[in-house]
Amino acid sequence: MDEGPWLVVGLGNPGSQYAGNRHNVGRMVLDELAQRMRARFTRHRTGAGVAEGRLVPGGPRFVLAAPQTYMNESGRPVGQLVKFYSLAPERLIVVHDELDIPFGALRLKTGGGHGGHNGVRDIATVLGTPEFPRVRVGIGRPPGRQPAADYVLRDFSAEERKELSNLLVDAADAVEALAAGGLEAAQARFNGPRAGER
Repeated sequence: MDEGPWLVVGLGNPGSQYAGNRHNVGRMVLDELAQRMRARFTRHRTGAGVAEGRLVPGGPRFVLAAPQTYMNESGRPVGQLVKFYSLAPERLIVVHDELDIPFGALRLKTGGGHGGHNGVRDIATVLGTPEFPRVRVGIGRPPGRQPAADYVLRDFSAEERKELSNLLVDAADAVEALAAGGLEAAQARFNGPRAGER
């Protein structure tokens, strides 16, 4: 039985002024996936930017979605997309930045708390469940006494940008592995050392 496509949502804020922010790393992963699929984003009736396709011939179909709302209002467009494609929450993969994971590392999980991430919190509230897979992309904690809210809304440092492309490739690989082989196999492969140390 066809369970429908995988809906992959990359969290971030709309607008060019936010494009390079740490908070927008989920969107950056979507761009990497869209490039692999040779797909372009178009405006969906839900208002989200959507690109559809397959990463490998005969493989699962993916719907990549970038909500055009601000991060803390991600739930409404994601809920509309889940309904539009008639998907169970288990077919939704949310890709987002994570302060509590070192820069360059990934962690995959399903369910659990939102860790203070307002985008994840809003999606769980709208769906009525936190039981959806997540690819959490480590951005690390802010240095010194810099407030977390300022840190996530700043671009990656010059040093971080040297590793960023590898991190985006790893995160896109993790999405593909999760869809193809399930959460446990993907966790065994990606819930480990920082990028470049595997």
